Amino acid sequence: MESNPTIAGEIIEDTIVAAGNPWGRVVRRGQRLRVVDLRGKQAVDFLCYDAQDPRDRYNAANTMKMGANIFLTKGSVLWSDRANRLMTVIDDTCGRHDTIGGCCSAEMNMVRYHKTPPANCRDTFEKALRPFDLTRDDIVANINWFMYVPVERDGAMAIVEGLSKPGDYVELVAERDVICVVSNCAQIYNPCNGFDPTPVRIVTYAPQ
Repeated sequence: MESNPTIAGEIIEDTIVAAGNPWGRVVRRGQRLRVVDLRGKQAVDFLCYDAQDPRDRYNAANTMKMGANIFLTKGSVLWSDRANRLMTVIDDTCGRHDTIGGCCSAEMNMVRYHKTPPANCRDTFEKALRPFDLTRDDIVANINWFMYVPVERDGAMAIVEGLSKPGDYVELVAERDVICVVSNCAQIYNPCNGFDPTPVRIVTYAPQ
């Protein structure tokens, strides 16, 4: 499959998001969202909410149950608390995206590593949510695009180096108007970013 093919449609926004930075916008029903891992092995924390009623938001457990899989890839549906389809993955060149690891925070970094990097995803999510009148209390267990969290038969899990290559991307279609927010992870104390956080490209477009 061609990595990061040409956008076939009207580009609404095309932006580079540096590691540790937030991003957010309303993606209208039928519009596409493409997240491109420019340099590879970069975790991108992601959440989405029903734009008409943000109390109905991405639900990790519902998404895993309905997809019968802990990993997301092409064909996966992002389900809400109220069992509504929020978005569907329509293309994916990586093949493994995490639903269980959640986001880093200053508190968890101190517990796990006894120090904290300059940025953490919970604080960055809070910044991304603020323009939509949402708060820290609206952050739930999130998706980590390109992050690999294998689970062994005995239930053991670990955050390990990602599988994505430079230019890998995941693309979704909005099944309804959704608020999408990103924290481009700046974690440097585990290998989720290959110990080298890097920028990603986010494109929103209306298909032809």
